Amino acid sequence: MALITLDSNGLHCPKGGLYIDPLRPVETALLTHAHSDHARRGSAHYYATRESEGVLRLRLGEDIHLTTAEYGEKFKLGEVWVSFHPAGHVLGSAQVRLERGDEVWVISGDYKREPDPTCAPFEAVPCGTFITEATFGLPVYAWRPGREVVGELYEWWQSDLERPSLVFGYAFGKAQRILAELAALTDRPVYLHGALARLTQLYREQGVRMVPTLNVTDAPKGFHFKGELVLAPPSAHRSPWMRRFKAPQTAFASGWMLVRGNRRRRGYERGFVLSDHCDWPGLIRSVEETKASRVLVTHGQSDVLARYLTEEKGIRAEPLGNLYGDEEGDGE
Repeated sequence: MALITLDSNGLHCPKGGLYIDPLRPVETALLTHAHSDHARRGSAHYYATRESEGVLRLRLGEDIHLTTAEYGEKFKLGEVWVSFHPAGHVLGSAQVRLERGDEVWVISGDYKREPDPTCAPFEAVPCGTFITEATFGLPVYAWRPGREVVGELYEWWQSDLERPSLVFGYAFGKAQRILAELAALTDRPVYLHGALARLTQLYREQGVRMVPTLNVTDAPKGFHFKGELVLAPPSAHRSPWMRRFKAPQTAFASGWMLVRGNRRRRGYERGFVLSDHCDWPGLIRSVEETKASRVLVTHGQSDVLARYLTEEKGIRAEPLGNLYGDEEGDGE
């Protein structure tokens, strides 16, 4: 029997009595990170990284049965040795390494290779079988450094101080990355939608340096927000929440903004190409660095990446389908 199998609950390791990012409640769940398409309510016992504890308890409940481990710390479940390794995706995100005898699997979860001041950088973990995502698994996707992209965002904000500047992006991960990159450019406060406030505080509690923040709801009645930068989740776009901002300029931060037409279809004036997922060169590099003899590809363009790895790199690769469902929110 293979160390990991796929059943109706997702990735199952029978010899360890565990699932990785299960689709439904199970007895033992190992979580790669706290985005809602990977961390679901209802399991009896969770394992995750120490850094992810705060966000997991916020999202799954303070009373969940959660055991945490440091990156690289080995522990045993059933017949299997388990360890978490940095994925570079968001705060506390991890790859899961499973070892039994001479068989080693690594499940990447979501990951990226771009430097990010808000989380530990991706670590290539040698293995026999590597399960990789392929959210942006097409050659067209190649990211510029995040500090450059946020530098452009800062210039866009400063270019029109007669209007509020609203930037939409994930509440968990994307917003805090923007706040952290801005800290190298300014110490001016940024206003936050309520959905971002507690998550941002959890990042601060982990020692992540960001610009000062204020809550939109704490602004005095009638405050015009002229010249202010406001961060909000995509769900707030074109909602009644926006009525407090007079003639704002709007932008969306996402890897999808690399493809022309996405910004216009979604109704934003500006798009900033900033993703917390791996680009095409990063996917190829990561697979090669694991030295895996077998690669299983999930999410996004799994067929394309698997075919490229097989035909161009001589690596035995095959698509595994979409294990996780849709990414939370509205823009990776």
